[in-house]
Amino acid sequence: MTSDAPTVFIVDDDRSVRTSLARLMRSASLESETFASAKEFLDRERPNGPGCMLLDLSMPGSTGLELQQDMAAADIDLPIIFLTGHGSVPSSVKALKSGAVDFFEKPIDDDRLLSAIKGAVEQSIRTWRDRARLSEIRGRVARLTPRELQVFRLVVLGKLNKQVAAELGMSEKTVKVHRARVMQKMEADSLAELVLLANQAGEVSSDS
Repeated sequence: MTSDAPTVFIVDDDRSVRTSLARLMRSASLESETFASAKEFLDRERPNGPGCMLLDLSMPGSTGLELQQDMAAADIDLPIIFLTGHGSVPSSVKALKSGAVDFFEKPIDDDRLLSAIKGAVEQSIRTWRDRARLSEIRGRVARLTPRELQVFRLVVLGKLNKQVAAELGMSEKTVKVHRARVMQKMEADSLAELVLLANQAGEVSSDS
């Protein structure tokens, strides 16, 4: 799966359910992959793009809830829609509290399921875009020299050039040079934008 092709992962021990759901995904022009167990899914190469999961709650071996926990531990961030033929209020509450986006009892209404999948995929796409943006910003920070990074961190705290110069033991002229390079490397057009980028990159603590 590539990052520009959202995929619906179907994990259910019932072959007929997997086949039916895969057919439904094709009818909606959605890519899908099917797995008969939690182990099959975890043995697969790690998903590298947006998508969602249709996950059976009750399966032999690892249950759907256990797979949900394993995914969280492995930082596999896919919105989960639980499916079950043996639904219970406690199970659905536990699944939703653990981050599932929806819960359906079998037999499932196709239109309602497709609507839930659409919402889950859109959520996943936003998450992946945010991650890509964060990676890009952190890449810009990584281009800064150690001295530029020091200047960057002080400037975004609101310190004036003369204050930065005093703290780092350099002239104001040198601070201005470093500051200009920071703005260029961070691709920021203003101090406000630089502060925003610093916050997004985690370079400014919430209590600063």
